[in-house]
Amino acid sequence: MTEPTETPRTVLVTGATDGLGRALAHDLAASGAELILHGRSPERLDRLVAELVAGGAGEPRTVVADFAELAQVRRMAEEVRATAGRLDVLVNNAGVGGGEPDGRTRRTSADGHELRLAVNHLAGFLLTLELLPLLRASAPARVVNVASLGQYPIDFDDLMLEHGYDGWRAYRQSKLAQIMCGFELAGRLPAGEVTVNSLHPATYMPTKMVLADLGRSVDTLEEGLAATRRLVLAPELATTTGRFYDRIRESQAHAQAYDAAARRRLWDRSVELTGAPTPA
Repeated sequence: MTEPTETPRTVLVTGATDGLGRALAHDLAASGAELILHGRSPERLDRLVAELVAGGAGEPRTVVADFAELAQVRRMAEEVRATAGRLDVLVNNAGVGGGEPDGRTRRTSADGHELRLAVNHLAGFLLTLELLPLLRASAPARVVNVASLGQYPIDFDDLMLEHGYDGWRAYRQSKLAQIMCGFELAGRLPAGEVTVNSLHPATYMPTKMVLADLGRSVDTLEEGLAATRRLVLAPELATTTGRFYDRIRESQAHAQAYDAAARRRLWDRSVELTGAPTPA
C-alpha cells in the first residue's frame, strides 16, 4: 500500500540529469507535478525532457548552471524567479562524491573554494536563500536537502581543507554543512511557511559517481527515490521541519549539527563566502 501524497504545483530538482535526480524527475512528472529541472549540460537536459514528454508528461522547464561557479547559481535563481509564478518544493540534490569521477585530489571551484564544499553546500545554500522569497510566497513550501549519513565535523580553522586533504572527508564535511545550515534555516522560518529537512536517501545507490568510484552499489535507486519522494510529497510532513532522516526514519545527524554556536558560525561563514541574502 502506497502512502497518500499530495502533488505540489511546482518542484525544482537540482542535479536532475543523472541518478536520484533523474529518477525523481520521472516520478514527479508521472504524478503531474510541474517541474523545473536543473543540470549543467543543456544536451543532457534536452534528452531528459524528451524522455519525459515521450512518457506522456507535460514539458518541464529547464535551467542550466554549473554549481562550481556561484555566479551561475545566481543567474539560475534569477531565471527561476523571473519565469516561475510559484515554487512549492526545492530539492537540493546536485552534488559531487568523494572520489571519481570528480577526482581524489583537492580541487577548487571557480570562486577558489574547495570543490566539494562549493558544490555540495555553498551552491545549494545560495540557491535556497535566493529562492526563499518565492518559496515563502508559495507557502506552504518545502526545502529538501539530499545529504548523507557520511558526515565529518567542520574544522573552522581549515574549512577549505588545505591540509591533509582527503576527498571522502571533504564530501562528508560538505554534507554535514548542508545539514547544519538546513537546521539553522528551519529555525529561522515558520514551519507553516517553509519547511527544511535533510535526508540520507539510501546507501551507495547505483549512480554514476558511486559506480565510477566504488564499482558496485548497495541499495537500489528505488529505495532512495521512495525516501526522497516522501519528504517532497507526504501530507503528514507538511509542517515537519528541522529534521534529518535516514531513508524514511527520523534519525540523528552528527553531534555538531546540534551545536547552536557551530551552526551559527557556519551560517555566517557561508553567507560571507556566497554573498547570499539572509531571511528577514
